Amino acid sequence: MPTRLNPYLGFRDDARQAMEFYRSVFGGELTLSTFGELQASDDPAERDKIMHAQLETPGGLVLMAADTPNRMPYTPGDNFSVSLSGGPDSDAELRGYWAGLVEGGTVVEDLAVAPWGDAFGMVKDRFGTLWLVNIAGAAA
Repeated sequence: MPTRLNPYLGFRDDARQAMEFYRSVFGGELTLSTFGELQASDDPAERDKIMHAQLETPGGLVLMAADTPNRMPYTPGDNFSVSLSGGPDSDAELRGYWAGLVEGGTVVEDLAVAPWGDAFGMVKDRFGTLWLVNIAGAAA
């Protein structure tokens, strides 16, 4: 799998509705996973919230989104990030990007094995852009 760069939208409680709307506009296949399904939150109020949504269109567009956990701030207008993702064959490339983005930035979540089994990390770069790095099937 080649490395992908795509937008990742954040919502408070309506990621499911937003992504279903975007599917109606762009078409394509929508996958949704909740915090409960992935056992990614101890907060019962987050059980049915969307932890990860991905819309892939026939034309190759990819849009990702999630509901922002209750413990994290949410500000409409600042509710987006940039996702870098790839498979094990992109491991070195993605870790290199991670290392570069961390310089002068702030690690929000260490690049480590996530509940879904991939290596995942979040960093706010020195310019304030939030980056999500996901390496499928990689060991942290």
